[in-house]
Amino acid sequence: MNKEKELIDKLIDLAFAEDIGDGDHTTLSCIPATAMGKSKLLIKEAGVLAGIEVAKEIFNRFDPTMKVEVFINDGAEVKPGDVAMVVEGKVQSLLQTERLMLNVMQRMSGIATMTRKYAKKLEGTHTRVLDTRKTTPGMRILEKMAVKIGGGVNHRIGLFDMILLKDNHVDFAGGIDKAITRAKEYCKEKGKDLKIEIEVRNFDELQQVLDLGGVDRIMFDNFTPEMTKKAVEMVAGKYETESSGGITFDTLRDYAECGVDFISVGALTHSVKGLDMSFKAC
Repeated sequence: MNKEKELIDKLIDLAFAEDIGDGDHTTLSCIPATAMGKSKLLIKEAGVLAGIEVAKEIFNRFDPTMKVEVFINDGAEVKPGDVAMVVEGKVQSLLQTERLMLNVMQRMSGIATMTRKYAKKLEGTHTRVLDTRKTTPGMRILEKMAVKIGGGVNHRIGLFDMILLKDNHVDFAGGIDKAITRAKEYCKEKGKDLKIEIEVRNFDELQQVLDLGGVDRIMFDNFTPEMTKKAVEMVAGKYETESSGGITFDTLRDYAECGVDFISVGALTHSVKGLDMSFKAC
């Protein structure tokens, strides 16, 4: 959790640095330092709200005297006309924090909205939707928070918290057996308790993994639903299973009904439209 806070703090500092630079000269030139006011976060599009807690941190880091009154919390479904929060304080502070808060909340809410749509499509199955590392550089922690708020599950945060042997790792290592064996030896040597997942491209590779063992999860890469059903039967519950590659919203349910544990979807984060909202004086 401390790592998450550290990354969020750095993101906020960088975002203010790139936006404000040596000063918001528009605001400083026409708004007195003593002027006080209120602004409301107005929702303009239906979706799932996410980012309220981060927004509070943005306001607090910029000006701890700002007061935030929250009316709608993260994870709630919102509609046009809803007021999610009202912020009171120095007008200069309201104007200087507006864009960063909106950028974060619109992006996070867009991701939460998309994730909720996918999660609802999976209702009635035991399959969960996973995010990926296809995130905006520097914003990964916030985007993965938004996935959880929307009802999804986080895959690994980065390259440090899980071993995921993908096709390139397998090919460069010289095969399935060498990749898995080296990964296990590495964890033992370094004293690391990391889950090991391996990607397989066909039934031959899957059988090699099943024969060798020593992994926690097997990912079926670009399998059809028919192939996935057979693969799940071959694994027979011995390991967690995950489907990835070429899966769309329309085919999501087909894969879930094969009995796979997880489906990873890059679209949750890599090309999401922000949820429309504005920060208006009130």
